[in-house]
Amino acid sequence: MKKADKYILSLLLLLIVIFLLGKMAFMFYNGDIHAVTGGELLGVLAHGLLLDVRTAALLLLFPAACVCLIRHRLRWVLVPYFCLLGFVVGTIVVADMVMYEFWEFKLCAVHLAYAASPEGTTNSVSTTFLLTRVLTVAAFILLVAVPAIRLTPKGFARGRQHWLFILLAILAILPVGVGSCYHRGPLFLSHAATNPVYRFATSFADTRRYSSVPADVSTAFRTSDEVTDSLLRTDRPNVLFVMMESFGGKFVRELGGLPDVAPQLSRLIPEGIFWDQYYSSSFRTDRGTVCAYSGWLGYPTISPMKEVGMHPRLSSLPQPLRQNGYQTGYMYAGAMTNMGKMRYLADASFETLFDETYFTPDELNSSWGANDSTSAMKMFHTIAEVRPEAQWMMVWQTISSHEPWDVPYQRLPDKRLNAFAYTDHCLGQLIDSLKTLPVWDNLLVIVIPDHGFLYEQTYDDAEFFHSPMLWLGGAVREPRRISVLMNQSDIAATLLAQMQLPHDQFPWSRNVLAPDYEPFVYCTYPAGLLYKDPSGETLYDLTANQPVPIGQPADSLRLQKALGILHASYSQILKP
Repeated sequence: MKKADKYILSLLLLLIVIFLLGKMAFMFYNGDIHAVTGGELLGVLAHGLLLDVRTAALLLLFPAACVCLIRHRLRWVLVPYFCLLGFVVGTIVVADMVMYEFWEFKLCAVHLAYAASPEGTTNSVSTTFLLTRVLTVAAFILLVAVPAIRLTPKGFARGRQHWLFILLAILAILPVGVGSCYHRGPLFLSHAATNPVYRFATSFADTRRYSSVPADVSTAFRTSDEVTDSLLRTDRPNVLFVMMESFGGKFVRELGGLPDVAPQLSRLIPEGIFWDQYYSSSFRTDRGTVCAYSGWLGYPTISPMKEVGMHPRLSSLPQPLRQNGYQTGYMYAGAMTNMGKMRYLADASFETLFDETYFTPDELNSSWGANDSTSAMKMFHTIAEVRPEAQWMMVWQTISSHEPWDVPYQRLPDKRLNAFAYTDHCLGQLIDSLKTLPVWDNLLVIVIPDHGFLYEQTYDDAEFFHSPMLWLGGAVREPRRISVLMNQSDIAATLLAQMQLPHDQFPWSRNVLAPDYEPFVYCTYPAGLLYKDPSGETLYDLTANQPVPIGQPADSLRLQKALGILHASYSQILKP
């Protein structure tokens, strides 16, 4: 075998070995999510091998072309390439491994939007955590670049090895993709088998793929302003939204969740209107905020909050309220810079934004800002100071039930559960304090989470999206439980209908108490979507383009409706 042949084949083998080592590191690092057996490990390596070969071949087409065309000074060209290759491969492999711990889906283009707002990362983890992961990235970069550079000679006496380039080209177009790595069993194993470099590179085409098929689903989202059930004693209540960070149904006993995390919420549920079939529309705060206050759907690949050019297309709940004399405000006891939050809230007609500048330095007592007990009392005093005759809508967004889980409260031994218990405790304090004010008699408090949290759950569990929604206050006609399937994006139209105001400007928000309402929920995250109606539920993995569980058929009608909404939502947001 000629030296040039050995060189290219050695590079191919090197990259394949790097990918296999990366997968083993991925499974070991994320062992708390799924403890892999020896048989599963071999299965992961086998299922993803062809995609690893294809990815390695794609990355080596340039070096192979150089071997064919350059007789001398080969290192001048390939050493910079291998430095770049080492950086790209090493960074993606380690980032995929580390981010999966928090997100539980493969690294994709979506992560870049959050990387552009690094305070979300630095507030969540320690300096030691970041440093060790950066060093791991450096180690993987060297693991790729150094052997490749050492293998590379100055040139070859016979430099025209066209058959090697043709071989790599054939391997590069192998008919295998992400879906070929998926197999029956836990999704974690399919994710581990998927080559992270290939998945990351191909994820940039997802948005175009989702918007390429036109679909008309407008009738499913068109509901009248008429209500079959009047829930409020007044059509002009003051409205306070309490958006609880990550507080999904997993932490609420009444939704089948853990029994002792949210005793205050359990105490308050009999006092108000509890919606027990309410589903958060998305998976992160930036998406959930837009779903709740703009009545918009969640997107797998796009964050409308961050995309400022989309803001003019977004309706918002404060707009019709301000047209009817309401004042509007939003309190988030930290920096409103993450993912363009401040710009979105201003464009959504929130007049007064209470961020970290509203608090004294001593009150900014957590990595994210002021903890929930501090901001709850600040919210209380802010409401107490509003003129009695004023009409207003405000939002209090909690902050403490989030990594790094450090709170001034200790009731549960699990650090994460204790942080959620603390937020629940602060909710109880705020509601009890508001009851002492005259404003309580005309107040509607709407308690919702921004999204759920993956505590002993995965995204292929529909219960991740199942969430609590509670309407409280003197404006509520009577306590009750409502079991109508609804989305987070339906809050705007439903509330406006109760206030006898039109909701025509909200194309994706439905009045769920209208006589023509068709009950279903549609929820998304970057790797998949959920569609649920009275007939059942369908989960679809967008990365593999297969229903979940993998290998099992899905109800064709539900799947058709789910994909129709997906494509229609992209057509709506991306249309010129």
